[in-house]
Amino acid sequence: MAKYKLTWKDLSWRDFKIYFFSLFKAFIPKTKISNLDELEDFIQTKSAWVTQVTLYGYLKTRMGTRYVLHFENDKFMTSVNLAKWNMYAVALQDLTFFTFSYLKNNLNYQDIDKAKEIFLKILDDETKNKMPLDIIEEAKKNFNERLKSINWSTYYNDLPFNPSALSLYKWAPIADELKQLDRKIVLNSVILKWDIVKKEFNERVKF
Repeated sequence: MAKYKLTWKDLSWRDFKIYFFSLFKAFIPKTKISNLDELEDFIQTKSAWVTQVTLYGYLKTRMGTRYVLHFENDKFMTSVNLAKWNMYAVALQDLTFFTFSYLKNNLNYQDIDKAKEIFLKILDDETKNKMPLDIIEEAKKNFNERLKSINWSTYYNDLPFNPSALSLYKWAPIADELKQLDRKIVLNSVILKWDIVKKEFNERVKF
């Protein structure tokens, strides 16, 4: 993976656009999700939103008023970027599996092979956004491993977002002793954000 100097701007444009724009999206009429292109967009944008809101929210909570000052630290910036992409890779897997499991069981959607196709397409598109290639390859490997054992009939209703909740706990650049104290709060914060996504998907999906 090529190394480059990270700055505040590397995170602000794409990441914080999603982070702050989400505050206003509740007031924007939501279109139905009625085809695979719209489903792909939903999976990508909501996975990014959950990743960024929970990661940056946790960092801000733990660091308080020093939050912005840490973004001048190259080592910290590298850790944040690494955490963001690793968490996002797991979030994409969780939401892809959830949506297709939901479609199969609630809307009798049978073309489950499209799940992998959409997941790989999203990862390929993320190369334009500097998602590290080693993380992309690891995400593909993990997806394939999970795919071998997934139960499409139960996944959507069986703690589908636990892996991405655990990924925030694992990757957040916070001291281990502090993360241990925060474990329950951290995991719940991710699950609560996914509950918002699940509710929205239920309201918008129309295959």
